[in-house]
Amino acid sequence: MGKNLLLAVCTLASVSVHAQKTADPQPFAKTITTTDLKKHLSIIASAEMEGRDTPSPGLEKAAAYIETQFKAFGVQPGNKDSYRQFFDLEKDSASTLSLNMGGMAFTAWSDFAPWIQMPQTADLKFNEYVFVGYGIVDEKRDDYKNADVKGKLVIFLAGQPDGFKTDKPRRQSPVFTANKIANAKNKGAAAVLIISDQLPSQQMLNNSYRPKPAVAAQEENNSIPAFFINDNVIKKDGHSISEIKSSIGRETIDPVTRQLPVAIQYVSGKKTATVSNVVGLVEGSDKKNEYLFVTAHYDHVGMDEKGNIYYGADDDGSGTVSVMKMAEAFAKAKKEGKGPRRTVVFMLVAGEEKGLWGSEYYSENPIFPLDKTTADLNIDMIGRIDTERMTADTQNYVYVVGHNKLSTDLPRINEGANNKYTKLVLDYKFDDPNDPNRIYYRSDHYNFARKGVPVLFFYDGMLKADYHQPTDTVDKINFSLMAKRAQMIFYTAWEMANRNDMLKRDLKLTQ
Repeated sequence: MGKNLLLAVCTLASVSVHAQKTADPQPFAKTITTTDLKKHLSIIASAEMEGRDTPSPGLEKAAAYIETQFKAFGVQPGNKDSYRQFFDLEKDSASTLSLNMGGMAFTAWSDFAPWIQMPQTADLKFNEYVFVGYGIVDEKRDDYKNADVKGKLVIFLAGQPDGFKTDKPRRQSPVFTANKIANAKNKGAAAVLIISDQLPSQQMLNNSYRPKPAVAAQEENNSIPAFFINDNVIKKDGHSISEIKSSIGRETIDPVTRQLPVAIQYVSGKKTATVSNVVGLVEGSDKKNEYLFVTAHYDHVGMDEKGNIYYGADDDGSGTVSVMKMAEAFAKAKKEGKGPRRTVVFMLVAGEEKGLWGSEYYSENPIFPLDKTTADLNIDMIGRIDTERMTADTQNYVYVVGHNKLSTDLPRINEGANNKYTKLVLDYKFDDPNDPNRIYYRSDHYNFARKGVPVLFFYDGMLKADYHQPTDTVDKINFSLMAKRAQMIFYTAWEMANRNDMLKRDLKLTQ
């Protein structure tokens, strides 16, 4: 009798899994309607949300709305018993700031300005400085040329010389300012002055938050003071920035040490704020310890100094509400006994517009194992028609980015779902390695990709017209096309969540 009972249980389990694999997703996809998308978007992109800047009261209102809807849909909390993954930001108001070079005092915000991430205080005096050209260090170039800069003040030019090329994306590039400062620190420098044509504005710095580094990262990366100096400083020495650039040219130069008294004083006035990613899930069945992510960013760029609201209906209100409706569709399927085999995680992230902050925080502090995350389907703008697209299929397309990276399963699954159900034109334009926009590296999927998780990014191509303008409003959205795109992504997610195997990771991520 024991054997018969065991056989019966195994048979029932097999039938259950088979039913989940073959359940028809169409009734659930059809719940992603134009009416509901418009209802939610009219709230997310309303004046009440004030453009959803990171951080802002409007952003918190949007997060609270998403959380409330997840609860109403029957979507479970994605971070243990919470729908939020919180992370801290900080900004620096610099209560004391002075620079004196060669006996001349310079004016803060007019002649010089601090780097955004600084130690709490600095009171430094130097008798000399070392000029190292552009301060670039990579596998092919070292502008320090073994110069001894330990305990010294280092000066370099911002940016890069004409003709300099690197395959690394912006934040990993050797010309990225933070990496130049880190290289100076690694060489032993005590402080850095960065020659720049333009200073960051006082208003931008005093009102601009950045992710708060962990203690270890703060000690490692932010332990030396760094300041931008402009032509007002350089011309006091009888030169100009353009003359310096011309004299250096494209190549490296021997570092130059010059005797000159320099005094720097700085006292921080740091303030902190807390924001959150909003995370919900629909738990899987027999593969519940494997995960599929569906993501979008719910922040936008806020308001300008004149009080104009940047509504962000397409960017990325369209992605936000599409993820919400997909979460509802999966929750409905589970309630009817046809839920996914894998756990599907729906994450709306903050701070994308400021530098992919929320997704970066998640990738460094994952709630679920990244090696058990089969894929991330990221949506950033699917509500409009690309104003630059001149082909006849403008009412029936979506740009798909990432199809030829990380996994050969990606296009097969996505194209299969689309061909069976929605028949959109899947345009791979932005996967061209020569695409100057480098779209693959510009939204939240990249923080999954750099950790090895296969990703697809869905996008309408809007880089002009109302992009990052107050005119990105709900009335401009093509809800019929948006719903069709969201349904196609839902079908793709359905297949990825229910197939036998996780996606292969058989391709390298090319830069």
